[in-house]
Amino acid sequence: METTKKEGFTIVGVTVKTTNENRQAAKDIPMLWNEFMIDNVKSKIKNKVDDTVYALYTNYEGDHTKPYTTMIGCKVENLENIPEELTVKIIPEATYAKFIAKGDLTKNVVYDKWLTIWNTNLERMFTTDIEVYNEKAINPKDGEVEIYVAIK
Repeated sequence: METTKKEGFTIVGVTVKTTNENRQAAKDIPMLWNEFMIDNVKSKIKNKVDDTVYALYTNYEGDHTKPYTTMIGCKVENLENIPEELTVKIIPEATYAKFIAKGDLTKNVVYDKWLTIWNTNLERMFTTDIEVYNEKAINPKDGEVEIYVAIK
């Protein structure tokens, strides 16, 4: 794990409000990914910076055991021509702990890394946490996802 500061940026995509209670997120988040892929949401996002996909965990109502919003989308240069059905989230500059989930992304590698994160002594902000799916995640059987957890 390393600590890094990230400049603010804007994401456009689809969202779901969920919770880790009763494993609800284990149902809601895959359904959101399914919506993102099947509806080809990426193609609807105008003014994308690149093809990187971001999964955000934000609007926490407490810690990771309380309700929060998950968003899947892309970073944009501006907010012109945003389709009505998509959501905009502006992420301010923040300090993050960076983790890497590496391996078969179809086999809970990312979730397992979150289990590790939840059991650390990080002083988390519970503002916005970020998963980055860039060119290193193209091969899901041997991929790499960067996870940024907002810290104090």
